[in-house]
Amino acid sequence: MPIDATLPYDDQNVFAKILRGEIPNRTVYEDEWALAFHDINPQAPLHVLVIPKGAYVSWDDFSARALDEEIAGFVRAVGHVARAHDLVVPGYRLLANVGGHGHQEVPHLHVHLFGGRPLGPMLAR
Repeated sequence: MPIDATLPYDDQNVFAKILRGEIPNRTVYEDEWALAFHDINPQAPLHVLVIPKGAYVSWDDFSARALDEEIAGFVRAVGHVARAHDLVVPGYRLLANVGGHGHQEVPHLHVHLFGGRPLGPMLAR
């Protein structure tokens, strides 16, 4: 169910529990700023979620409140995952859903990284 991206951070969301080690994941990358792991319901041959380690509800929340170091670290983590999986060529897709209209389902900022095949058009026409 889509969430309201303006709500306060809920530390009981699934990604907060993953960050605390309460729920296992298949980690592909981790540093002081971010954690990347395989999606449990992949939509492409490679479907990785990248989440910041800070408590941010959405991209809007993150861009407004995160420290410059957190923003740089998170963006670099996304790039690292793409390069580590040899996705730069032929290409990949990044997706960050925000709020109800964007179909954000977990109230913790996360970027979906899709690759491994041609992905088709972004939106149905």
